[in-house]
Amino acid sequence: MRNYILSCCSTADLTEEHFQKRDINFVCFHYSLDGIQYDDDLGKSMPFDDFYKAMSDGAETKTSQVNVDEFITYFTPFLEKGLDILHVCLSSGISSVYNSANIARTQLLEKYPDRKIYIVDSLGASSGYGLLMDKLADLRDNGMDIDKLYVWANDHKLELNHWFFSTDLTFYVKGGRISKASGWFGTILNICPLLNMNNRGQLIPRFKIRGKKLVVKKIVNKMEEYAQGGTNYNGKCYISNSACYEEAQAVAALVEARFPKLNGNVKIYSVGTTIGSHTGPGTVALFFWGRKRDD
Repeated sequence: MRNYILSCCSTADLTEEHFQKRDINFVCFHYSLDGIQYDDDLGKSMPFDDFYKAMSDGAETKTSQVNVDEFITYFTPFLEKGLDILHVCLSSGISSVYNSANIARTQLLEKYPDRKIYIVDSLGASSGYGLLMDKLADLRDNGMDIDKLYVWANDHKLELNHWFFSTDLTFYVKGGRISKASGWFGTILNICPLLNMNNRGQLIPRFKIRGKKLVVKKIVNKMEEYAQGGTNYNGKCYISNSACYEEAQAVAALVEARFPKLNGNVKIYSVGTTIGSHTGPGTVALFFWGRKRDD
C-alpha cells in the first residue's frame, strides 16, 4: 500500500475518469457565470459546451482559486489517515494558488509534524499540467517514493511544452491581453495568435498566423522543432480545446501522421472553466515533452 497521495487542482483539465483511473486526487477551483457560483468540477455542474455558449452569448465570468482554508480542509483527511501528500499546483505565472497551498502546508505541519507535505509549482496549465500529473503517476506506480518524486517533478516540469493558438480574439481583447485596435485588425485579417508558456509559467504571444489552416500547421511544426527526438518523439501528447473540437482534431491528425512513434493516440480534452473563463471559446492547446522551456 502506498504511503502517500498524488494530488493536483482541477485546472489540470483531465476528466474525472482519468483522474480516478490514475489514482490522482484533485481539488476544485471556482468560477461564476453571471454572478452564479460554481465549482470548476471538470464539467459536472455545467457541460463545457453550455459554458462556452454562455460566454459567446455575453455571460460574465469570474474565477477564484482554492484558498488556504479549502486546502486545509482538503488535505486534512489524508494526513489523518497517516498519508503524506505531493500536491502540484497550477502555474504561479497565472495564479497565486501555489502561495495558498504553501500557507496551508505550513499550518498543517504544525499539527502533523510527522507527515510530509510537498507542494510543487507546475509552471503549467490545462492538460499540459495534466500530462505532467500523468507522468508523475507513472513514476509513482513504478515505485518511486515521495521524496524522489518531488525532486523529479521540479527537475523535469519545464520539459513539458505548452503551445496554444486562438481562432477567436474576443476574450483576449476583453481580458486586456491585446488592444481593441489589434483585436479589430486581427479579426479582419483572420489572425490566429500562436502562444507558448515560458519558464516562469506565463503565456507569451510568439507569432501572428493568418488563417486556421496555417496555424494548425505551425503549431505542429513547433512540436517537431521542440519535441524530444523530433519526429521520433515517443512520449504522450495531449490537446485541450475550448469549443473548437474540429480544429483540435485537425491538430491531432497531423501530429499522429508526423510522429509515428507516439505513445498511444493523441488525447483530446476540454479546456476547463477556470482557464476557459480567460481564453473564451476558440482556443486549441498542444502539450508534449520536449526541450526545457526558456524565457
